[in-house]
Amino acid sequence: MTTDLATKMPTFFIPHGGGPCFFMDWTVMGGPADTWNDLEAFLRGLQSRLPGKPKGIVVISGHWEEKAFTASTAEQPEMIYDYTGFPPHTYQLNYPAPGSPQLARKVVALLTAAGLPAATDHTRGFDHGIFVPFLLVDPEASIPVVALSLKEDLDPEEHLAAGRALASLREEGILIVGSGMSYHDMRGFRTPAAREPSAIFDAWLTNAVASDPQTRWEFLTRWSDAPAGRKSHPREEHLLPLMVAAGAAYESAGSRPFTDNVMMADISAFQFG
Repeated sequence: MTTDLATKMPTFFIPHGGGPCFFMDWTVMGGPADTWNDLEAFLRGLQSRLPGKPKGIVVISGHWEEKAFTASTAEQPEMIYDYTGFPPHTYQLNYPAPGSPQLARKVVALLTAAGLPAATDHTRGFDHGIFVPFLLVDPEASIPVVALSLKEDLDPEEHLAAGRALASLREEGILIVGSGMSYHDMRGFRTPAAREPSAIFDAWLTNAVASDPQTRWEFLTRWSDAPAGRKSHPREEHLLPLMVAAGAAYESAGSRPFTDNVMMADISAFQFG
């Protein structure tokens, strides 16, 4: 992969898996050992889908909510082990990518210019929605990463607007990634109750993403009215990173480069541009 960017960066919504799922024997959690293998392979190959090596990455994780959209200005972000009940070695995982205070401040400036509430946090590290998948995406930890929060009111249109405010970063070699899950009913996973709702909602979501920009915006704004929407997301924090990725690529085509059935649920990744 070259470092010269011939075209603007695409944006992505990625499933980040379950806890530290890629770095342990998953049979410990009661599932087949190969449960996460296909998603792991997709994440390892994500950089091959880019026009060049990003100059920086902005990651919106479903595990961080604030009153205002908040970007981390930490220079050397620490790990936040926000999962429980996993093997001891998974609490030693480390993703030493640097932060980028300069990029974080630019993110806040763009959001503020668009009339959106925005702030910085100089202490926020990488939660598992960031460090777990990015240990696969950029195992050399060579690209600066800025964590960006959700806004705690979880309004879908405001998160689409936040993405649109950041769209110019794509032309500067910045990769924008929403990290969540396209299905996230913790009571449904690993039960037959996940099968039908996840399949129905995944089909709806795939169609929404592939629609023309204005229709996509309208669909995603009203996601909770979608078939099996609320059954797939009793609470939407793991879906809203998709809105930011979609908003940041408003004019670009959307597609589904990855899908799998994991723990009896359909999960997918989406790409814009």
